[in-house]
Amino acid sequence: MHKIKFENPEYLYLLIIIIPMIVWYILKDKNNHASIRISTLAAFDSTKKTLKNYIRHSLIILRILAIATLVIAIARPQSRNDKRNVSTEGIDIVLALDISSSMLARDFEPDRLEASKDIATQFISGRKDDKIGLVVFGGESFTQCPLTTDHKVLINLFQDIQCGIIEDGTAIGLGLANAVNRLKESKAKSKVVVLITDGENNRGEIAPLTAAELAKTFGIRVYTVGIGSIGTAPYPFQTPFGISMRNVPVKIDEEVLQNISNITDGKYFRATDNEKLKQIYTEIDKLEKTKIEVKQFVTKKEEYLIFVIFAMAFVLLEILLRSTILRNIP
Repeated sequence: MHKIKFENPEYLYLLIIIIPMIVWYILKDKNNHASIRISTLAAFDSTKKTLKNYIRHSLIILRILAIATLVIAIARPQSRNDKRNVSTEGIDIVLALDISSSMLARDFEPDRLEASKDIATQFISGRKDDKIGLVVFGGESFTQCPLTTDHKVLINLFQDIQCGIIEDGTAIGLGLANAVNRLKESKAKSKVVVLITDGENNRGEIAPLTAAELAKTFGIRVYTVGIGSIGTAPYPFQTPFGISMRNVPVKIDEEVLQNISNITDGKYFRATDNEKLKQIYTEIDKLEKTKIEVKQFVTKKEEYLIFVIFAMAFVLLEILLRSTILRNIP
């Protein structure tokens, strides 16, 4: 990117001398009057204006331009070409999201699942340099989106997630194992799983701690998030008369989630409302920052010569006009 800078910008203050020159010229021009007085100017009314009438002020304009360009040349303008080499230490992240029916509980706004989707979307939007994937799990698990840097596609796929698209249940171990499978071949310096669930492992052939050991083997750090209020939470039940809200116990296997994080050198969080969940994502974002190394190269090129040429041209043009068209009568 080319930028113009001055090596000696303090000389630009010399441009101030242009102001008194203009004032002097205006005052001098006002005081110019004929030395021969006549009774009437009527005889001159029909006289056509010559070229001199239009260009007589050009002399002072050329002189001002000459001084201005000369001052700019003295200030040594330089064009700078700044080049940056940016290298990033990529982080690959897989979000493992519980979509069991219990995620419809409304202790979050509008419910746990929608709150998780909305806040995860904000998290994804802030990680422009990272590859991010999405795994969902209930009674079984599948990959909604493999690792990608096309976050728009990922966010669109997030919107398609609903409870009931797979068998119900909570297979934490299976969901984590699926996420690990997506990361195990990654060449990234840092590999992370963010696992969000609101229940206890009750389905799947893989135990959560077995999946955690698998993650550790591949150098994957797991941040676990237990989502749900303390005690009970309102849950919508379908009745013949419509939706009825009933309070149901919140059962999160925090011990298992903590053990998963401990085994993989991650961290466990508990989200009890929307704001707390947002804070958790903010903390994870800080813990897993992409490292950026910036090298800057600057090349300079002197640009004063063009201003010197213009200054000389203005001076020569002033001399030429003063000696020809605008010459004074002795």
